[in-house]
Amino acid sequence: MRVIVRTFSELCITVGALIVLFVCYTLLWTGVQADGAMDDEIGQLQDRWAQGSLPAPTETGTAEAKGTGAASDRNGGQDPEPAAAEPKPYKDGKPFAVMYIPRLGFTWNKPVLEGTKTETLKRGLGHYAGTAQLGQKGNFAVAGHRRTYGDPFKDFPKLRPGDAVVLTDGTTWFTYRIDTKPYKTLPSDIAVIDPVPRKSGYDRPGRYLTLTTCEPEWGHSHRLIVWAHLDATQPVEAGKPKALRR
Repeated sequence: MRVIVRTFSELCITVGALIVLFVCYTLLWTGVQADGAMDDEIGQLQDRWAQGSLPAPTETGTAEAKGTGAASDRNGGQDPEPAAAEPKPYKDGKPFAVMYIPRLGFTWNKPVLEGTKTETLKRGLGHYAGTAQLGQKGNFAVAGHRRTYGDPFKDFPKLRPGDAVVLTDGTTWFTYRIDTKPYKTLPSDIAVIDPVPRKSGYDRPGRYLTLTTCEPEWGHSHRLIVWAHLDATQPVEAGKPKALRR
């Protein structure tokens, strides 16, 4: 009996130690790895931009780009002029932009990569393949982890209407404005990333942004969604947009 009790006790200690190690890995080490990976992705982008490997500037005709200071409406702003050339497709698993959300902190910045595969989301935010490209007509949809792998969207529930989501592709700043509080839905509800997303309140085609993450905080049974419209653009040479000026 003593041998059985001792063996069972040792087994419990071993299992407990493994659980503690797993929790430490999940909470700490994946975050360290992800932060390093995201810094590397942003570094790659900045090196590429510095070498002149840039996309063609986007011509959207929005308020800040025109210098009028007028506000765009929540259905995608003014009907902009078409871009001079069709943008090139993004490369799967590769970074193409950096996102800033001041509501989540003025040091918050994450790379945006093409695709939403597991390995891709460990290195940054992922653009849903098949949705609109950055600044283009349609719905530019992006996913990110709520917890683990750097916790990029840990504070997602803090997002509110009017908050800015700013992105750059190295030539242009794109400022989107959030129109909704976080909306809870099921993972099967793929209509939230439609060109005119369902239940977003938008009623006609425009230039939209959808952000998605997991809900609850440590689970994945549901999704949290916010929608935004393109409010303004400006060339990088003009300096940071108003939303990023402190």
